[in-house]
Amino acid sequence: MPSRIFLDSADPEHTRELIQLLGKLDGQTTNPSLVARIPHAQERIARGDLFSEEELLSLYRQIVQEASQLLPNGSISVEVYADAHTPADDMVRQAREMFSWIPTAHIKLPITSAGLEAAHALAAEGIRVNMTLCFTQEQAAAVYAATAGAEDVFVSPFVGRLDDREKNGMDLIKNIIRMYQKGDGHVQVLTASVRSYDHLMYALALESDIITAPYRILKEWGERGKPLPDPSYQYNAGDKLPIAYRDIDLARDWRTYDISHELTDAGLKKFAHDWNALLKTPGGRHGE
Repeated sequence: MPSRIFLDSADPEHTRELIQLLGKLDGQTTNPSLVARIPHAQERIARGDLFSEEELLSLYRQIVQEASQLLPNGSISVEVYADAHTPADDMVRQAREMFSWIPTAHIKLPITSAGLEAAHALAAEGIRVNMTLCFTQEQAAAVYAATAGAEDVFVSPFVGRLDDREKNGMDLIKNIIRMYQKGDGHVQVLTASVRSYDHLMYALALESDIITAPYRILKEWGERGKPLPDPSYQYNAGDKLPIAYRDIDLARDWRTYDISHELTDAGLKKFAHDWNALLKTPGGRHGE
């Protein structure tokens, strides 16, 4: 099977159950919102017993290290804290620390100007990155250009959030895969924000390099016997608007691409909010 299968969760119990059901997982993706959903965090929120920043980072490190023990050869994506005002040097500092937590980390950075600047610097240091909150081909092109010369880079287009806007998010996966065929293969397409079984099936049909899906979808797939789409498989996008392919030059300076997108901004705000909601300090670690 060409696609690698990742679990999108911060709950180690999900990892254990799916390894048993599927036989193996190739990796796992985490983010601040997923950390906020784990039972331990929810119990503390219910008690009003919030975390210090040190405690929260310690919890995140424990989650990541447990996932790494369960998946010793699998990539584990760990996300830096970033809001609209987080500078690149802060992301770089966090990334270096998080990369030291486990030997198979990919550090998640947002596709913003600061995030790309951080990725450019980190890639030069040999730190693996996963560029997240991707919603356009041009953003994916900027990731390619900013990490030129690096190895094992991920870009994570968010399918479900485009579907929420009545656009066919799976078209973005198809378009980025096609665009990257012109390149050297150093960036892998990681289909993310998978909301349905059909998203998973179509991503498999498109041979997305990696697919990360939540527990419930991978559980359904496993219970069905891990079927693969046959050559006649057709994805039904319903009445969602198609996203047209664009012919974009991958060799430009990464700073020249138009990377703005309202869903990237909204996603960044949501991740920061969910992280800050766990902290004792009012307004969170950066006074958001």
